[in-house]
Amino acid sequence: MNSKTTASLKPADVEQKWITIDAEGVVVGRLATFIAMRLRGKHRPDYTPNVDCGDYVVVTNVEKVKLTGRKLDQKVYYRHTGYPGGIKERKAGHILNGRFPERVLQKAVERMLPKESPLARAQMTHLRLYSGAEHPHEAQNPEVIDFKALNAKNARSQ
Repeated sequence: MNSKTTASLKPADVEQKWITIDAEGVVVGRLATFIAMRLRGKHRPDYTPNVDCGDYVVVTNVEKVKLTGRKLDQKVYYRHTGYPGGIKERKAGHILNGRFPERVLQKAVERMLPKESPLARAQMTHLRLYSGAEHPHEAQNPEVIDFKALNAKNARSQ
């Protein structure tokens, strides 16, 4: 009998890389799917669903991301205060022009990971978002990925 088994990663065997992406002029949804795949480790040939085998992702210039269509005015983010009738809403454009513009991309990535999972929460800690062009992770020697050049649809000029 032929007994070939699938190799499964152990947490001690995982070698995580650091990558950096410049988000200036990049479409939010396309960037979020790329980041979610890298955080989960699905780009690896030895991907194991129950092991945190993804990379650390550093994204700069998050405030300069683009939304397609009329999402700046129509996309709504809801939250609840915990009190009766305490639902609050904010438009995506208001958040991008506000104090924490990185939350738009953070929510997009978070919603592409498995729901309510300890593994997904651990993988979200590997995402670092920065509004400016500078980041404090140069010591990790991150690999620079030119996300705009991967596909013409990844970037918007408007």
